[in-house]
Amino acid sequence: METQSKPGQTILILDFGAQYTQLIARRIREQNVFSVVLPCTASLDEVKSCAPVGIVLSGAPWSVYDKDAPPADARVFELGIPVLGICYGLQYMVHALGGKVRPADKREYGHAEVDIVAESALFQGLAKRQQVWMSHGDEALELPSGFELIAKTSHAAAGIQNVAKRWFAVQFHPEVHHTRNGTEILRNFVFQICGAKPTWTQQHFIDSTVEQVRQQVGSGRAICALSGGVDSSVAAVLVDRALRDASGKPRLTCIFVNNGVLRKNEFEKVQLTLRDKLGLRLDAVDATDRFLNKLKGVSDPETKRKIIGNEFIAVFEDEAHRIEKEEGSVDYLVQGTLYPDVIESRSVRGPSQVIKSHHNVGGLPEKMKLKLIEPLKDLFKDEVRKIGRDLGMPEEILQRQPFPGPGLAVRVLGEVTPERLAVLRECDDIVVTEIKHAGLYTKVWQSFAVLLPVMSVGVMGDMRTYAYTCAIRAVSSEDGMTADWVPLPHEVLKNISTRIVNEVKGVNRVVYDITSKPPGTIEWE
Repeated sequence: METQSKPGQTILILDFGAQYTQLIARRIREQNVFSVVLPCTASLDEVKSCAPVGIVLSGAPWSVYDKDAPPADARVFELGIPVLGICYGLQYMVHALGGKVRPADKREYGHAEVDIVAESALFQGLAKRQQVWMSHGDEALELPSGFELIAKTSHAAAGIQNVAKRWFAVQFHPEVHHTRNGTEILRNFVFQICGAKPTWTQQHFIDSTVEQVRQQVGSGRAICALSGGVDSSVAAVLVDRALRDASGKPRLTCIFVNNGVLRKNEFEKVQLTLRDKLGLRLDAVDATDRFLNKLKGVSDPETKRKIIGNEFIAVFEDEAHRIEKEEGSVDYLVQGTLYPDVIESRSVRGPSQVIKSHHNVGGLPEKMKLKLIEPLKDLFKDEVRKIGRDLGMPEEILQRQPFPGPGLAVRVLGEVTPERLAVLRECDDIVVTEIKHAGLYTKVWQSFAVLLPVMSVGVMGDMRTYAYTCAIRAVSSEDGMTADWVPLPHEVLKNISTRIVNEVKGVNRVVYDITSKPPGTIEWE
């Protein structure tokens, strides 16, 4: 289900496969201008149907001369609307319009300085030298007719324009925070060049989504896969608002499943929160044995995710069947899927690389009876929290740190067993408690424990021990697409480590993960 902006106020992004494509959309939405992502292979009719006031060509992990480089319809340049190419987008623009691209003599990755060498609306109000983030192996050798150089590094063209056609391109990535004035560059494109108006707001999203859900479901019923986290809770409240009848009776039933891999006391706590604080119609299903039996003997992370995804759907369909007997047909399943889930699971927007399957995206069975409603699937976490605030949801729900759909199954490395889950629950509870006690819970993106399949020798009470190793993970992030490890205060780490080895039987060693994303992912599996 796509959200729609007012006609003529959309910036369209064509995705050539960059992992940061949706960051472009995010930066534009921060300006209260709606943006939508389509694969670069989208037809010209699809492009026109978005009624864009501007088009952005994303980066990509390709060379324009690669035989596997994704095709795109070059007729987008004939639509008479502004186009901005970013990184590969610059190279594609040069190549498609008659210029030449070549492998660079010196590849540029990471921080770089760019000199602005000509007047351009793209760089309006900016200093002549800019700190940017580069990531390219090819460069523009010859510019197409009508283009001029507007920015350069010591090695390559960094910005070009054709003012008459309103075509612009930069070799660097303005969407990442490493480019110091990247937001200003995108803002110049959106407002100065495209003439967009800042009309897209959270309230606009809420109103349009509620209306779309009403039209989609009609007089039917839906169930919601509710985890108690931010995403599914906001999705539930949003859809519940759409599916109340005239008397206020709900046609949405939220299903909260204990899949056996929840955190300590979570099954009981979430039920209280969702019923009392949100007023949702909630059915709680304890399917612990059902899930753990399926996971028995399984160590592969992708297999775990798919098993959990399949079993979730089986439980939801069983519940839908039960509701149908009592109240009537249930045809829809609501999920709190976000865009990072989508982009890391499969290539639905373009040729983006698969990182891992998420249980509610790549882990779904190919055939299932229920039709999906995913009202948040084009949003980032911070956008979802803003939507939740406008819906009047309490901060204690909105400020919950992200928790993976497969739960502790992807934090118990290797086989998932009741014994290992019990150990991890205690470790994780200590981590969260100490992080909250230090006042850091809402200041970090995620903080949690991981149980490693590593046994090591220790000494406790003058006795030799041979027990598990627990890893602690804490990261900061804006959207989950990239993340930096957090240097937790020494005293906090000391308290966590001391409590775990003293209080959790079966763990005698604690280590701290100082890996950022990339190259690592936030979760270990």
